[in-house]
Amino acid sequence: VETEINGMGPVIEEAHMNQLKQQLSQLQDGDILILSGSIPKGMKDDTYAKLLALLKDKHVMSIVDCTGSLLLNTLTYQPFLIKPNIDELNALFNTNITSKNEILPYAQKLQSLGARNVLVSCGKDGAFLLDEFQQVHTIDALEGTLKNSVGAGDSMVAGFIVGYLKTLNYHTALQYGSIAGSATAFSDDLMNIVDFIQL
Repeated sequence: VETEINGMGPVIEEAHMNQLKQQLSQLQDGDILILSGSIPKGMKDDTYAKLLALLKDKHVMSIVDCTGSLLLNTLTYQPFLIKPNIDELNALFNTNITSKNEILPYAQKLQSLGARNVLVSCGKDGAFLLDEFQQVHTIDALEGTLKNSVGAGDSMVAGFIVGYLKTLNYHTALQYGSIAGSATAFSDDLMNIVDFIQL
């Protein structure tokens, strides 16, 4: 049993957003932008979409890992990868998916809205990927003792991107992502390179 305590986040002033937009304007073709997590209270659910809009004329690899309308609003900008977990997918479609075998139609819907690749983390049941070529990839979870699931999804994204950049192969990327996510889940803190190598 885990307990998570999530703070409300700071108040983000317009000047802060302008500073962020200025920094993002420096991104170049081939750079990677990961938009991950919730946004502080008071910010609008098109915040991430507006950030991606700034980059629509650049070939920046964008990854979005968030929930609800905050995620859906980004899809028009065709992010390279989105990564809901299975609970977030259920909330998006008001459904009750219970296994990886039931994910495909919902991943296809997200692709039809603009996502290029849809990665769904399924906890102890592993992960599911629908890639941009309509190929389905699944992987079982690694064996281990869950110590801390916080950050496991972020680690999965990081591992996936490393695997993809190294091999340009989506199944291998999924394997890297699963290993990285598991390394965090089986650790007291975030994964480290030693955990990654040992897995």
